[in-house]
Amino acid sequence: MHLLFLSCLKATELIEKKLAFKLSFSERIQLAIHKKMCGACAIYEDQSKFIEEGFKELQKSFESQDVDMEEFKNDIMEKTNRNS
Repeated sequence: MHLLFLSCLKATELIEKKLAFKLSFSERIQLAIHKKMCGACAIYEDQSKFIEEGFKELQKSFESQDVDMEEFKNDIMEKTNRNS
C-alpha cells in the first residue's frame, strides 16, 4: 500500500498499539488520515478506548478490595458455561 494509506487491519493494529505505547510521528499521521476516510476505524478506536477505560476502572476496584482472582476467574467460567 501507499506510504500514507493504511489498511483497516494495520489501522486497528496502530489503534491498539496507541493504547499501550506512543506512536511514531508517521504512524500518528497515517492513522489520522485513515480515520478521516474510514468511519469504522474511528468508531473502533472509540470502542477500544471505552473498553480500556473500563478495564482500568475494574483494576482499580480490585486493588481497593481484597479479591481472590482465582475465585473470580472460576466464577466467570461457571457463568459463561451456564449461558452457553
